[in-house]
Amino acid sequence: MTAQWIIEKKRDGGCLSGEEISLFVRGYVKGDIPDYQMAALLMAVAIRGMTLGETVSLTRTMLESGLVLDLTPVRRPKIDKHSTGGVGDKISLVLAPLVAACGAAAPMIVGRGLGITGGTLDKLEAIPGCRGRLGAAEFRRVVHKCGCAIAGASERIAPADRKIYALRDASGTVESIPLIVASILSKKLAAGLDGIVFDVKCGRGAFMKTRRAAEKLAETLVSVSGRFRLRAGAVITDMNQPLGRAVGNALEVIEAVETLRGRGPADVLELTLALGVKMLRMAGLASSAGAARRTLAEKINSGEAFERFKLMVRLQGGDAALLDRPGKLARAGVKCPVKAVKSGYVQKADAELIGKASVMLGAGRRRLEELIDHSAGLMVLKKIGDYAERGEPLAWLYASSAGRLAAARELAAAAFRTGTKRIKPPKLVMAEL
Repeated sequence: MTAQWIIEKKRDGGCLSGEEISLFVRGYVKGDIPDYQMAALLMAVAIRGMTLGETVSLTRTMLESGLVLDLTPVRRPKIDKHSTGGVGDKISLVLAPLVAACGAAAPMIVGRGLGITGGTLDKLEAIPGCRGRLGAAEFRRVVHKCGCAIAGASERIAPADRKIYALRDASGTVESIPLIVASILSKKLAAGLDGIVFDVKCGRGAFMKTRRAAEKLAETLVSVSGRFRLRAGAVITDMNQPLGRAVGNALEVIEAVETLRGRGPADVLELTLALGVKMLRMAGLASSAGAARRTLAEKINSGEAFERFKLMVRLQGGDAALLDRPGKLARAGVKCPVKAVKSGYVQKADAELIGKASVMLGAGRRRLEELIDHSAGLMVLKKIGDYAERGEPLAWLYASSAGRLAAARELAAAAFRTGTKRIKPPKLVMAEL
């Protein structure tokens, strides 16, 4: 059996055995198989697809390439949430401490942003001193003490995914559903979870542009999770316009804090509660959706969820006191408005273009090794269905230099369209599994 024969088998539409997948992935991690052969296999998978069994084998091999955390000392039910990535998606920052305040544990292994999709790790590190890199023992300690931790995957967790992901980005195979599923679950299964809820984004600002593709991804994630005896559910949510109003790392932390204090945007709160309900029911902490929703709302209204967030930040080295005055987090050097060119209702607030504008402002990265500006980003003041007068700001742009503003302003302006007809805002939660 050679790497070339395995590539040819998948190229011709064959089904790879678990042994073949393991041989190839392990050989690549060790350096015995070169980048060009792995890139060829990835492209064959992207074109030909994988059966459920192949996807399970790929996930298992990538998982077993590294460390699996032992969280058995944490007696709470361990339930996570994973988003496939969107523009303005700061839900994890709200949801982890919220479900922890309700009695579950939320050990979240998260990633950095790439392209238009923001990364939870980048947002967390916008808080001065807060460390997104934790060793296994420290990760367990934080989860044990406050019920939640948000951290990036260490180099010891799923190293096969780390190496393969970089090649996927360079070889145009990021959107392949089997590769997405194996990448997500190889890291999530390493966290020693009891259950997980997937938030699969759909639309202009998401990897999955159509509802059909989003449903297929959600179904595959749930099915493969089941093969590992991991309880799983999913929601499919709209990403044709940004989630909330803040896009950019420090700005999104501020909005997350406002949501934890009960003053956040309606759509951020709606999605937080929808995901939280599924997590609490999966954990066995609520007898019904209504009971779960009441518990979640109570923990926000009482301030317990916000205090839990501050505790987590403090345990991870961050300046938790600063969260009581979060406006001090964002200190962009220059700003400018994007104004409505004519009066009317907002008919489009294109998440993809807004996400691209945020990258140009410095809030996102085009390559994983790029540095980002935590203070940069946008505040979207008008969303689909809102009315704007001619000359009224639709959004504010924040950056460290006038040059970055100029580069982003055209993209941000093109993201909006106003007209005389009022468009109904898209339904946020499109489907549940």
